[in-house]
Amino acid sequence: MNKYYTFLIVLLFSFGLGAQAIYKTIESEKLQESRELKIQLPRNYDPENKRTYPLVVVLDGDYLFEPVAGNIDYQAYWEDIPDCIVVGINQSNTREDDFYYDEDSFLPVEDGAAFYEFLASELIQFIEKEYNTSNFRIIIGHDLSANFLNYFLFKDKPLFRSYVALSPDLAPEMTTRLNDRLTDIEQKTFYYLATADADISFLKQSINESDSKLKLITNENLSYNFDSFEDANHYSLVGRGIPKALNHIFSLYKPINGKEYKEKIIPYEGSPYEYLVKKYEDIEFFYGFEKKLIENDIRAIAAACNKRDDLESLDNLAKLVKKEFPNSMLSAYYMGMVNEKEGNYKKALLRYKAGLLMEPSQYIDKEIMLEKMYEAQDALKK
Repeated sequence: MNKYYTFLIVLLFSFGLGAQAIYKTIESEKLQESRELKIQLPRNYDPENKRTYPLVVVLDGDYLFEPVAGNIDYQAYWEDIPDCIVVGINQSNTREDDFYYDEDSFLPVEDGAAFYEFLASELIQFIEKEYNTSNFRIIIGHDLSANFLNYFLFKDKPLFRSYVALSPDLAPEMTTRLNDRLTDIEQKTFYYLATADADISFLKQSINESDSKLKLITNENLSYNFDSFEDANHYSLVGRGIPKALNHIFSLYKPINGKEYKEKIIPYEGSPYEYLVKKYEDIEFFYGFEKKLIENDIRAIAAACNKRDDLESLDNLAKLVKKEFPNSMLSAYYMGMVNEKEGNYKKALLRYKAGLLMEPSQYIDKEIMLEKMYEAQDALKK
């Protein structure tokens, strides 16, 4: 087990090298001082491109930024989650003050209130001015910062859509306030909570009590997930909680897998093509940005079309592929597949021949195109 985690840390670090951190300083009127930021941009980030990216704000950035940024870079590389802009706030010398709350109201006061205003009214605007961020924002914290991030939920219009609380040191009454707020929240909100079997005992107890109430909430706008990790403590649970939280938050975004294919696509009342269109529309609606069509999803929908013998849906899919990938072998492959289903093997053969001059994709190369050509030629001879 230890060797596995060592391997995982090395792997994430090596991926992190592909997306180097940028160090910036922001001058804050609210704090009356400057703060250091760590910023990770997507690997192919282009400021001139109109594409926008989810913003991930990492509290306790002096130690939490790297595991978050590494996980995001790694999962985005494999298209499991979207590319994100990650911003960490270094708080090693100000942590206790930044997260300070009143002992009577249990709400941020003094330095804690100033830090709250800094993040809400200065940091977000600073990042949005500098980089192409979407309105989908995630905030991540651990221990004290995992408690503090909850205060942003209590705004009339919360700044963040997703909250990742890793072993939070919950303030008194926080569980009750969270339960009340999440019961009535009107925008789609993702909330992730985690502890571990070897977590600090009083934290683990309060977190489990909180989970027992939050999991009973029946608000359709709330997507809640909880983990209690085995063989983990207050610190090691961070490395396991971050990827689980990202998987939870971006579950809709993830490529179609076998489970989704069997349980959602095949029994879907509409056509497979309609399912694909709705899935991508939902992604844009929930996350505030458009997802580029990926080959994994094309293959899954094509398989469903063939299983249902739905030629119209397959034809619509092929036309969409041609529109999105006009210079790729994908275009010729799926247009040729439609021609074959129609029994027009001569046209299919021409499609496959033309495809040999196009760019290969992740799964479709010249060898596959030649194989399809031979199949079409054999069909013509019969």
